[in-house]
Amino acid sequence: MQKLIIATRASELALWQAYHIKDRIESTFAEIGVELNRITSKGDKVLDKPLALIGGKGHFTKELEDEMLAGNAHMAVHSLKDVPTYIPEGLELCAITARQDQSDVLLSHWYKNLDDLPQGATVGTTSLRRRMQLLQSRPDLNIKELRGNVNTRLRKLKEGEYDAIVLAYIGLYRLDLLQEIPYVEKLDFFIPPMGQASLGIEIISSDEKVRKIAMSLNDEDTFLCTKLERDFIAAIGAGCSAPVAVNATIEGEDICIKTMLGYPDGTHIMQKELRAKVNACETLGRQLAQEMIDKGALEILEKAESIAFKDEMPQRL
Repeated sequence: MQKLIIATRASELALWQAYHIKDRIESTFAEIGVELNRITSKGDKVLDKPLALIGGKGHFTKELEDEMLAGNAHMAVHSLKDVPTYIPEGLELCAITARQDQSDVLLSHWYKNLDDLPQGATVGTTSLRRRMQLLQSRPDLNIKELRGNVNTRLRKLKEGEYDAIVLAYIGLYRLDLLQEIPYVEKLDFFIPPMGQASLGIEIISSDEKVRKIAMSLNDEDTFLCTKLERDFIAAIGAGCSAPVAVNATIEGEDICIKTMLGYPDGTHIMQKELRAKVNACETLGRQLAQEMIDKGALEILEKAESIAFKDEMPQRL
């Protein structure tokens, strides 16, 4: 194999990620040249509606998967948190890169941290998970939808459209944008979403040559943790945009998985964590999901969407 084509979104962050994988492959497999197939996804085009109303974050991955199935790419590089738990037949989420800093960060040009925000401050976020955790801590805040690429979001903050916004730390770090914001606070009490700060490498299942290349990128510990997170999301039936946080971490010989879900207004919160030995944790994600379901999680999630989008829902008819 002399040429490998990677399908990627055309956003600045997605291209950083794709070039990062390109460089890693070419440094390990000197005989292979890597090209990028840049795709502008529906999720990047439709910026006037919340993600959950246009199908969730799956719109960031579908077009890339279509390119692979059409034979126009051998591999796709995704932000793992954007990858639905359902993978189309013929494709496979083969490898997961080592997870980096999973923090969410509060950014502002005027206020040092969350506690410093005045009553009724306007905070921007697209994520129902972030909205839920913000309002649980500060129910007085005015949460306003925030769409666009990273630079667009930062511009809106600088122009005063928001008092603060919340983004993932890792994207700002990768694009070297943190120095442009006067005040940055890591929200350490937040539980991240499934897969945050990892890259998912998706391939055509039958292509063993590409599988070998992809597996050179895989981190076993991260693969295990994110598998449990994805098992939980699949079992509980939550889409990528639902107000659900789940995070698994390895602590010595043990693995811990914790979750939080509730209404996006910060009420009706459910939280739980389970532990197991790393060598006996295969079903831990599904077990956590079942225990949450037994306590009423499905009913809470069903209600959560109608609460989040009560003003927009008629547009779906």
